[in-house]
Amino acid sequence: MPPVGFSFVEIERKSVEIERKVVRYEVTDGVATITLNRPERLNSWTGRMSLEYRSALLEASEDESVRVVVVTGAGRGFCAGADSDALAGHAARGHYESGLDDTAPRPGYGFRPEFDADMAYHFGVAKPIIAAINGGAAGIGFALACYCDLRFAAKGAKLTTAHGRLGLPAEFGLSWLLPKLVGVTHAADLLLSSRIFLAEQAPPGLLNAVYVPEELMSAVGGYATRLANDVSPASVSVTKRQLYRDLLGLGGDPAASITDSVAMLSEMMGGADYREGVAALVEKRAPRFGE
Repeated sequence: MPPVGFSFVEIERKSVEIERKVVRYEVTDGVATITLNRPERLNSWTGRMSLEYRSALLEASEDESVRVVVVTGAGRGFCAGADSDALAGHAARGHYESGLDDTAPRPGYGFRPEFDADMAYHFGVAKPIIAAINGGAAGIGFALACYCDLRFAAKGAKLTTAHGRLGLPAEFGLSWLLPKLVGVTHAADLLLSSRIFLAEQAPPGLLNAVYVPEELMSAVGGYATRLANDVSPASVSVTKRQLYRDLLGLGGDPAASITDSVAMLSEMMGGADYREGVAALVEKRAPRFGE
């Protein structure tokens, strides 16, 4: 059953068996790492990569041993945007094709209809998703990072929305999301200019932290492991859903959000995570959630 205060349709989610050639997936200590793996093309995005990425994210969302997801890129880049061959194909056809059909994996779908769309599905995944931006992120790569819950980047990584230099509109709902992350003025700058900027030059609100490249994955790994082990999975899941529900204004006004939180508070106090959290506090030890 969904937590009190949430209304969503439960749908059957079964991982689709897809051979992964351009995405790597591994799980360690409760953290699933999804690595975009076309380093020779700076992990440029293709329909195949989209399919494999969705499959990996769905697997992570279904695996009870996974509590946190990290998304990064192989080699020097995070994701250089859409593959140039794919862009040329769209130009030849004269229209956009995603390369996906109704059989494609649907991670995050079914929580709220507002999240049932490409990239927005990240908000429907009940586990925190962290972008480790190890190198350039452009176009869809930039959007992918923005739809993650937290973003850490390597110093010197080049970022850009990119669409303006291709004669395209702002893509994947960035005209909705970016103002909420960095404010209207900064969002207008990044969207209207499509300029390239370095991670250390990012406007406030876009990145959680910037590290020298050789320290990025260690720092992200440490953060993700602490999040996986020190915080109640039930709390993280519900809090993420509160965050995006209220970001959309779907929770109503502050009083409605408070009322819902009180109802959820009462329900979750009957749960195992709460009992373990209190026991750990009283016994002055680290909590052992899920044991």
